[in-house]
Amino acid sequence: MTERRPRSVVVTGGGRGIGAALARAYAAPGVTLLLIGRDRDGLTAVATDCMARGATAKIAALDVTDHASLAATLIGFDADFPVDVLIANAGVSGGLEPGRRAETFETAQRQLRVNLEGAVATVTPLIEPMRARRSGRIVLMSSLAALQPIGDTAAYSASKAGILVWGQALGDFLAPDGVGVSVVCPGFVTSDMSQRYGGPKPFEMSADAAAELIRRKVARGKELIAFPWPMVAAIRLGRLLPRPLLRKILARVPVEIAPDRHA
Repeated sequence: MTERRPRSVVVTGGGRGIGAALARAYAAPGVTLLLIGRDRDGLTAVATDCMARGATAKIAALDVTDHASLAATLIGFDADFPVDVLIANAGVSGGLEPGRRAETFETAQRQLRVNLEGAVATVTPLIEPMRARRSGRIVLMSSLAALQPIGDTAAYSASKAGILVWGQALGDFLAPDGVGVSVVCPGFVTSDMSQRYGGPKPFEMSADAAAELIRRKVARGKELIAFPWPMVAAIRLGRLLPRPLLRKILARVPVEIAPDRHA
């Protein structure tokens, strides 16, 4: 059976990392892409790659915390190119302060605003247009940290858990209207973000391999896309352990995250 390719795709955080890889994975003749992100140069480079694959690519250099500009951009694009796949991928990470001091309120707030509020702000403007068309798929980028929160990255874990729960609830709400929701929970994917992570990265995947896996599973209508499977299995087994014991195991792997030079 031939896979039906979407004709209109939006990707936030499309200028680097897994967002750029997703843009390239969806790029094909007859496809119009809108890439949203803060780095205009990065967006332009990815758009050039997508156009070389036969797609039409547009860019919008803005921050997903600029809710008004984001909504106007999305609604305007959807009016011209009704969106088939909306990927809320933009995200930032953070961690402890030097000397293993707790992360600051500002660091935690930034992650919650970009990761969770940014995802909600990305999706909300197009919910009613998609419901009216009775078609479309929303893809929300969460993390395995939503399934297994880590003490050293508490705010990041919370933001990704929020995306997971909101996405599952949104999926229940939209299912009767023919609009699908996929929540993606990747493990370690090679990117600028993962390079700042100072700890072991088991089963790390390339961004391109992860993007192609996500694209295939989204096309099949999968509602929860969690990978790699060995880490998912380990998390499920860990949930059977008493929390104090699991805490001791996790504490053996302290995490350090370098500052985000793009923040």
